[in-house]
Amino acid sequence: MRNAPIRNIFVLCTGRCGSTTFARAAAHIRGWTAGHETRAHLIGPDRLAYPPDHIEADNRLSWMLGRLDRRFGKDAAYVHLTRAPEEVARSYARRARYGIMHAYYHGIVFPAPADVIRDRRPLLPHAQDMVETITANITHFLRDKPHVLPMRLEQIETDFPTFWSWIGAEGDLDSALQEWSIRHNESAPAGPSRGIIGRALSWPKQQGASRSSPGPRAD
Repeated sequence: MRNAPIRNIFVLCTGRCGSTTFARAAAHIRGWTAGHETRAHLIGPDRLAYPPDHIEADNRLSWMLGRLDRRFGKDAAYVHLTRAPEEVARSYARRARYGIMHAYYHGIVFPAPADVIRDRRPLLPHAQDMVETITANITHFLRDKPHVLPMRLEQIETDFPTFWSWIGAEGDLDSALQEWSIRHNESAPAGPSRGIIGRALSWPKQQGASRSSPGPRAD
């Protein structure tokens, strides 16, 4: 695909599915920049003013797909990064006090009048509803795009090399794959179980490698 006039690649997702790690892995590709939520703090034209030869992973783009279509449309390539919906929803249910889940639970979906004073609505069904909504938005957006690659977190050990080949990437694939053995932006523990954004894969840690410092939340 690199021979095609593609200058921007967008990783669209629900969040809680490895988008932070994707950006860090893609940073090992020569000739491309890569980032996670790099322009999420901006509004207006600046919000989508991504430079050429850039790979952007930002789950918040799923809420501005009309503008993304108007700005980049069929001229960009798109990765639809997914994870088992139930795992994503459970991760979001543990993040109900901040971020997109908080906004959805309190702003997109209103409590019934009887629940306004003491909100007892269950978190998980609302998280499931949000995940379904975001996924439907992305799927609809991608229906007419010529350059689309579906990827799943559960099979990232094969899907990321596929992405590498898909864009004709050059660089350090081994170091890129190593990024997927590091857990980024874990959700807080919930009871006896612990939710994570991804899985620790089977690649051994390289000598001298260390856990990356947390970046922006992948809400």
